[in-house]
Amino acid sequence: MLYFTRWKTILIWLTVLVGVVLAAPNLVSPSTLASLPDWLPKRQMTLGLDLQGGSHILLQIEKDDLIKERLETTRDDIRRLLRDERIGYTGLSGTNRTVQVRIRDAGDMERAKEALSQLIEPVSAGILGATTVSELTLDEPEPGLMRYTLTDEGIDYRVSAALSQSIEVVSRRVNELGTTEPIIQRQGSDRILVQVPGLGDPERLKDILGQTAKLTFRMVDQSVPVQEAIEGRPPAGTSVLYSTDDPPVPYLIENRVIVSGENLVDAQATFDQRTNEPVVSFRFDTRGATRFGQATQENVGRLFAIILDDQVISAPQIREPILGGTGQISGNFTVQSANDLAVLLRAGALPATLTIIEERTVGPSLGADSIEAGKIAAIIAGMLVVVFMVLAYGKIGIIANIALIANLTMIVGVLSFLGATLTLPGIAGIVLTMGMAVDSNIIIFERVREERAQGRSVIQALDAGFRHAVSTIVDANVTTFIAAAIMFYLGSGPVRGFAVTLAIGIVTTVFTAFVVTRWLIAFWVRRARPTELPRGPVKFVPDDTKVPFMSVRKFAFTLSALASIATVVLFMTVNMNLGIDFRGGSIVEVQAKSGNADIADVRGRLTDLNLGEVQVQEFGSPRELLIRIGTQEGGDNAEQSALTNVQDELAADYEFRRVEVVGPTISAELARAGTIAVIVSLFAMLVYIWLRFEWQFAVGAIVATLHDVIMVIGFYVVMGLEFNLTSIAAVLTVVGYSINDTVVVYDRIRENLRRFKKMPLDELINLTINQTLSRTTMTAGTTLLALLALYLFGGEVISSFTQAMIFGVIIGTYSSIFVAGPLLILFKLRPQAVGQGQAKVAEDSSITPTKA
Repeated sequence: MLYFTRWKTILIWLTVLVGVVLAAPNLVSPSTLASLPDWLPKRQMTLGLDLQGGSHILLQIEKDDLIKERLETTRDDIRRLLRDERIGYTGLSGTNRTVQVRIRDAGDMERAKEALSQLIEPVSAGILGATTVSELTLDEPEPGLMRYTLTDEGIDYRVSAALSQSIEVVSRRVNELGTTEPIIQRQGSDRILVQVPGLGDPERLKDILGQTAKLTFRMVDQSVPVQEAIEGRPPAGTSVLYSTDDPPVPYLIENRVIVSGENLVDAQATFDQRTNEPVVSFRFDTRGATRFGQATQENVGRLFAIILDDQVISAPQIREPILGGTGQISGNFTVQSANDLAVLLRAGALPATLTIIEERTVGPSLGADSIEAGKIAAIIAGMLVVVFMVLAYGKIGIIANIALIANLTMIVGVLSFLGATLTLPGIAGIVLTMGMAVDSNIIIFERVREERAQGRSVIQALDAGFRHAVSTIVDANVTTFIAAAIMFYLGSGPVRGFAVTLAIGIVTTVFTAFVVTRWLIAFWVRRARPTELPRGPVKFVPDDTKVPFMSVRKFAFTLSALASIATVVLFMTVNMNLGIDFRGGSIVEVQAKSGNADIADVRGRLTDLNLGEVQVQEFGSPRELLIRIGTQEGGDNAEQSALTNVQDELAADYEFRRVEVVGPTISAELARAGTIAVIVSLFAMLVYIWLRFEWQFAVGAIVATLHDVIMVIGFYVVMGLEFNLTSIAAVLTVVGYSINDTVVVYDRIRENLRRFKKMPLDELINLTINQTLSRTTMTAGTTLLALLALYLFGGEVISSFTQAMIFGVIIGTYSSIFVAGPLLILFKLRPQAVGQGQAKVAEDSSITPTKA
């Protein structure tokens, strides 16, 4: 295994070189990249919104609006079709999902059915009309009564069509803002995800997205005073609408639409030549110009209203016919509001209201701080791991560090090539990979030391160490990869970024451990021809330890059982500090524009807004505050209103660095997805270990891992840390780490069961844990060093995440020794149950190098 042909050597280092070339663009500025030849790779890592600033908004289409509109259309169609056929009817009404009408003359029923038959005709749906959908069904609950009901598939078809149209409208609106590389994509069956990096004014984006922008031109009814219509009942065919003035002015408006926004071909923000005030100039298409000209010609002297989303923008008097198809909209505009209205009109109206159910906004200054903190944490973590490996293994530790550098370079290169988004938790994933990447090398090096201690030559020991470590490393990394895959599939936003980084890190780690490290070892052996394995200056774990771990297994079991029960009791009796991801509400991080922040003043000002539960605390430095606002009654729109009130109150004195709003709709889904993620990951690992080992190993690994999950959740409860989406990522990572640790121990137990068939099980497990003790403690040590650097220098945003990870690594190391092993005794695993029919592995077997 230590021999490499020339073509294999070329292929290995060509792979590493490709990683270096793909990662290199991240070291230079965009302007420098632009000046380089086009054939060179220029793709840099895409920074997440938490690193470069920007807005993440999740919009949900209001299905009830579409149902209401479809019912109104159906009612109008029935009225029109029956009148055209001169069929008498009565009781035309619509409620819930049904519209019904009674035909006066029973003899007209067949004619009525024929006239209305087009309502129940299937409509084409799908690609190229390959499928059809029936939107309405007809039934006759009694003679003469026809009832039309909206079908579920019809509603889904309308929602899907409206969503596609909404995505086009939203795209046009966002692109009009001049932003760079926005992401606008469908999410699920009724949602649109909008991500706009580097956006300086997120409130403007929300205003642009939040308006339906249905523009209509209608006549003002001046036949009765508007106040009389308000106090009594408006005349048939009219409605009372209010202006956008403060206070609003009521108008009695005819329901008949003269021209709608669909007839607009252009709209621009300009200035009125007479008053020099900002206005919006518009131009109709031919049809719109004709209808508008005809209406103004017939109604000279009357008022007509320009209405946007049921609000009167202006109601000028028609002094003369407007025949050119152009005009202007005036009404207390600022330059920006006129520009925004022009954007809305050019982009077109949304087919239904879009509600913001989730918002995450990061200011550019916080993003820059996060990048700096992430860089510092990564550099310090890397230095600590490098020093640790050199102290522990000397020259071969240097080889492991070279492989680690290649590993990190390849991670960055793959992230750049795939265009994957690097988030702050993603940086945490890279830092964590540093600690865990050397685990494979530690497994190999410790196995090599064991083989050498058994009397094999250096070359034989190296060859056997790599060969025997293969299955252990593969099993350990596959289980962690399962956790990463589930995080990606069920997670969102930063959690997905963490999962992608972790998954890529696992793949590159296996490659560098088995290929790059092995090639470097082979190269060193050929050049140096060592007669002894190099040792580091520090011996962290003594050789041939004989710690009687199994003698205290009953005490450890009791301790773990009591701690688990106490955690469950605490979880059920103490309110966990759930973040807004799981209970809804808002989080706002602000920084004082001058001097230190005044907690009492901010708390008092926000309490006066009557927002319910409000918490204010210092966050990171005396200038910064973290404000938590509880869930608002009134649904998703109420959350946005509360946030607007807070921003209006504090904007003069504080800079808004981060805003997160999660409505009740999405918070329930996130909580459910997080729970499912943990359960599914445990089940998937159970299946994998069951396939690779016996059932006792699988159940033992899951019980030990479940113990770790309970302990980590207990840590959140006891410490009062906020439990949010990144906490789920922490729990799943602990699951992967714990299983990784346990599999390494179990793999050696399985090997020893085949080797020492008559050894009592408790002695065999004790021997195994001592054999793997050096690997267990040193892997934990390197991972903890990386996490400690992340905790101290990574910033407040991921502080609770790294605290939980540090505790999880400690508890995972404990359970792999004191829980996972003893569980096999409890499950009555016997040596004869494993390895029957397989050749016994002799301790003094002669191993010779083989060509790879």
